Amino acid sequence: MSLLKEAAHDVGFFYLSEHGVSSSFLERVRELTKKFFLLSEEEKLSISMINSPHFRGYNRAGNERTNGKSDWREQFDIGAEREPFNLTDKDPIWMGLHGYNQWPESLPELKNTILAYNDILTHISLKLLRSLALGLGLPENSFDIIYGNTPNEHIKLIKYPRCDIRKEAQGVGAHKDSGLLTLILQDENKGLQVEVDDNEWVDVLPINDTFVVNLGELLELATNGYLRATVHKVLPTEEQNERLSIAYFLGASLDSVVPVFVVVN
Repeated sequence: MSLLKEAAHDVGFFYLSEHGVSSSFLERVRELTKKFFLLSEEEKLSISMINSPHFRGYNRAGNERTNGKSDWREQFDIGAEREPFNLTDKDPIWMGLHGYNQWPESLPELKNTILAYNDILTHISLKLLRSLALGLGLPENSFDIIYGNTPNEHIKLIKYPRCDIRKEAQGVGAHKDSGLLTLILQDENKGLQVEVDDNEWVDVLPINDTFVVNLGELLELATNGYLRATVHKVLPTEEQNERLSIAYFLGASLDSVVPVFVVVN
């Protein structure tokens, strides 16, 4: 418990092993992610995010920007499958984020696998939050109020394509994640980096059968800065390689108010 607290306070990034998810299931998730990005451009564009009122779907490389520069990654965004609200003009705009995902017709097995993966990682993330609370000397369920019964669960299937102008490009620009926790399943290719000090970057190298866990700004806020949401980025891939990554994000319930806890060192 003290090591978890130390990592969350000092760096905000750590590897999670012995998590209970089988190697075969993780390989299945990677395999289907690869198959998704091998679909034709026509099929991927048929489920573009622009078609979804819930901000779910596919985006081409270069469509998102961080720090004013295009991110050189393709991605497919998936959320928890929930019944959409019947919205009126008086309802908060954020209520529109609840809803259904888009799925590729020619890869029907993707839906059940990724939704099962989402449920598994939600369970792991909630256990981590309760362990963090105990490590901070707080009641085990202290963070439960932030995510409630409908946490903002979000998965990105990500492909970093080959990049011919590596020195001028970025996989993803330097940023902090906005939610509570992020769990990243990497392939064998490096690229993820963490800023451990001012402009001092460290590679987060792939380790088989582990998740890379990083803390988001909501946990930093809820602990009055004691837990660290760390700046990180992804470098563009080497010319001969493509890189796949599956990122799971646990956020707050959309209607939650984040409390600030007093943490004693």
